[in-house]
Amino acid sequence: MSELVDQTKTGTGALRLDLTRRVVAEALGTCLLIIAVVGSGIMASRLSPDDIGIQLLANAAATAGALVGLILMFGAVSGAHFNPAVTLVDRLFGTITTRDTAAYIAAQIIGGCVGSVVANIMFERPAVEWATKQRSSPGLWLSEVIATVGLLLVIHGCVRTGRATAVPYAVAAWIGGAYWFTSSTSFANPAVTIARTLSDSFAGIAPSSAPMFVVMQLVGTALAFGLIRFLYPLTNQEIVHA
Repeated sequence: MSELVDQTKTGTGALRLDLTRRVVAEALGTCLLIIAVVGSGIMASRLSPDDIGIQLLANAAATAGALVGLILMFGAVSGAHFNPAVTLVDRLFGTITTRDTAAYIAAQIIGGCVGSVVANIMFERPAVEWATKQRSSPGLWLSEVIATVGLLLVIHGCVRTGRATAVPYAVAAWIGGAYWFTSSTSFANPAVTIARTLSDSFAGIAPSSAPMFVVMQLVGTALAFGLIRFLYPLTNQEIVHA
């Protein structure tokens, strides 16, 4: 995900593509990610209507599996951010321009919202139905900070130590696990949070609950940036050339 778009110099197979192609990849990737999140939640609720544990397990497994495929699919095109938090950290480190950052984030939010609409339609629900599930408590907010910090550390821990090829699997493992060990079920993504307000299903979040989730995710992003700078003062390339 993070910084993969710049790794043609390291021989990892990343592509130097124009902004239009990268933005389309971000929009499409985030769209497909939300289809996986919302669609699997709806399917799980229908197949196991009386067992929330099985619903969560199915939702987590589908999301983790989709993440592996999507990062492998688009990592060499756009870096496979699919998450404004990932993009913002890259901007803070100077590996992406302000213009590209704005375009990526807009694409992620739009793509995610389209994904919710598509998932609703696939399961013959109203195309747009505002979620009614309230997710608002200090424990949930803390969970979003932890989930976001962990996600960003996983990405940069792999990339900055020369293990970029492990990112798809490491990210999927973190998110799949965090579904279970955080009380919020680990949104860890502002674009995903916004998109999930558009489906009144297992994965939904009420619009009134979404702003605080996004705030906590941004807090997690800021904390992660500081931790990454402290824990990984040199990138893999800087270590090689030191």
